Amino acid sequence: MIAQRGLFAGPDPVISKDLYAQAVSGSACRERSTLTVEPASKVSGNTYFGRFPASYWQRWTTVDTVEVSLEASGSGTISLLASDFEGEPRVVTARVVGDETVSLSAPLDRFVDGGAMWLEWETEPGQRLIVEDVRWTVPATERSRLTAVTICTMNRPADCLATLTAIESDSLASDALHSIYVVDQGTDKVRADGVLPGKLRYLTQPNLGGAGGFTRGLYEVADENVNMLFMDDDIVLEPDLIVRMTAFSACTAEPLILGGQMLNLLHPTRLHAAAEYTDLDGIRPGMPIRHSLHAVDLLATDPATGRPYRQEFRVDAGYNGWWACLIPYEVVKEVGYPLALFFQGDDAEYSYRAREHGFPTVTLPGAGLWHTDFPWKDTDELNRYFILRNYTIISALHGDFPVLKIAGTLLAELVPYLLGMQYGAAATLIQAVSDFLDGPSILDDGGVSALARVRELRARYPETVAHPPTAAPGLASNDIVISEPGFLDRLALGPLLGVHRLALGSVPVSEATWWRVGALRTAVVTDASQRGVRVRTYDRSHLIRLAYQGAQVLTRFIRDGSAVRERYRAALPQLTSRASWSGLFSNEGLIP
Repeated sequence: MIAQRGLFAGPDPVISKDLYAQAVSGSACRERSTLTVEPASKVSGNTYFGRFPASYWQRWTTVDTVEVSLEASGSGTISLLASDFEGEPRVVTARVVGDETVSLSAPLDRFVDGGAMWLEWETEPGQRLIVEDVRWTVPATERSRLTAVTICTMNRPADCLATLTAIESDSLASDALHSIYVVDQGTDKVRADGVLPGKLRYLTQPNLGGAGGFTRGLYEVADENVNMLFMDDDIVLEPDLIVRMTAFSACTAEPLILGGQMLNLLHPTRLHAAAEYTDLDGIRPGMPIRHSLHAVDLLATDPATGRPYRQEFRVDAGYNGWWACLIPYEVVKEVGYPLALFFQGDDAEYSYRAREHGFPTVTLPGAGLWHTDFPWKDTDELNRYFILRNYTIISALHGDFPVLKIAGTLLAELVPYLLGMQYGAAATLIQAVSDFLDGPSILDDGGVSALARVRELRARYPETVAHPPTAAPGLASNDIVISEPGFLDRLALGPLLGVHRLALGSVPVSEATWWRVGALRTAVVTDASQRGVRVRTYDRSHLIRLAYQGAQVLTRFIRDGSAVRERYRAALPQLTSRASWSGLFSNEGLIP
C-alpha cells in the first residue's frame, strides 16, 4: 500500500518547492515527481511534505516496517535518515546508486515519543542523479477500503471546481475514492459537468450550514462500508493528502478520526497548527496542543534549537477542523451523526463525543492543504454568534461546565465590546447566550432561523458593516487620520462618561483595543481582512441598554445554566440520530 509519495513541487506555482525538497548545497531541478540533482549538490527531503511521520505510524498503526522505493538514473548517493523527538538526526541506511530501482526499508521501532524519516540525495563532482517515482509503502491490511469525499460549498464555484479538478488530475488520489459528494448550498452553482465521471455526486440544498452540508454527504453513504473525508471548498488541495490519510486510516490498530493539517493560503509556508484542542470550560476553540507547532513559518529556523521548524514531538489532538477530516465507517455507526450546529464547532463536538466512545482524533503531519488564513477574518462577524452559542453547548455536553467561570468569560468579552463601541458584537453575544438558554429546541431547524434572526439583529448596528477606506459613510476621507494613543485613554472616560479626547480618528486593527477606540467619539477601525474599515460611533443609549440586557442574560445564565445543561445532554442521542437528520432533510424537501 502506498502510504505517501515523495514529491518535489506543489500543486500550484504559488506553493514554495522548499516545502517538498530543499537544496542544501549546489543546485537541483525540482518538478512534481522528478528531482534532478546536479553535480556536487545535495538535496534534503527533511521538509513538511517530504517527511514520513514515523512516530505517528508506530504509535497508532500495526505497521512495523516502512519501505521507500524510487527510480534512479545517473549516479549519486541516496540516504534514508531519521530523527528522534528532540529532532536529532541519524542515518538509517545509505547507498551509492546508478541506473536502477532503489528500495530502502527501515523498522518503525524507535519513534514512540516523536521523530520522522526522510530521504537525502547527494552527488560528487562529475555525478548527476535523476530521481523519479518516490513511494513510501507499507503492507496492505484487511481493513483497507475506499474513501468517499464530501465537499460542502456555498457561492465559491471556482474554488470548488479547482479542488475537483485537482483530484481528477491525480490518478492515485482519485483511484482511492469511492465517490465525491459536492453539497452545494449557494445560489452561484458549481458547474462540474464531465468532471470525475462515475464518481461525482452533485447535490443541491438550502443553506443548512457546514453541519448540514457535511452531514448530507454522510447521510447519502450511510449503508456503504466506506470512510468519509470532509473537505472545505475554500482550499488549495495537495492531492497526496487523500493518499496519506486513506492509507494511514486503513492501518490503524483501531478506528479513529484522522485529521489533516491546515497551512495558510495567503502565506503558504505557514502552518496553522500541528494539533488543536478546545478549552471546554473556557469556551475557547483552536487552542494549540502543548509541544505542537502553531503559527510558524515552516521555512524559518527555530531560534531555540537552531533547526528548521519540524513537528518532532508526537502530540495528540482534541479535535480537527473539517477542512480535511476522515471519519471511518465504524465511528459513524457507533457515535451517530454530527450535531446540527449550523457552522462553527460541529467538528469539535463530534470529536469530543467520539472520544467518549473510545475513538480519539489524530492530526497527521504532512497531510496538509491550504485554507484561508484565520487571522484575516474579522471577529465582529455573524459567525461570532455561532462560536459563542455552539461552544457553550459543547461545554455543556462534554465539559465540566463551570457556570460561574463561563459567565465570567462571557462578561470579559462583553465589556470590551461595549467600551469599544462594538454594539452589534455585544448584541450578538447577548443573543447567543439567550438562545443557548432556550435549550436544545434551537437546533431543530438546523440553524436556519438563528441565521435569519442574527442577521436582522446585526443590521441594526452600522459598525458591523465594512466600507471602502475612502468611502466611510458621513465622513470626508481627508478628515480621517490615524490617532495616537493618549496617556489617560485606559481610564475609559469616553465610553463611560461620554468625554472623548478626539472627535474622529483612524485606528489600525492591530491596535484596536477598547481603550484606544474608546478615546474617540467616532473611530474608523481597519477590518481584519484589510479590505475596508468599520465606523464605530459612541452611542450612550446603546451602551446603557446593552449593558442592562447583558447583565440580565448573564444572571439568567448563572441561575439556569446547570439545568439547561442537563436538557442538552438528555437530547443529544436524539439530535444526532439518523432519524433527526431525516426529519430535517425531509422538511427541506431533500429526501422523500
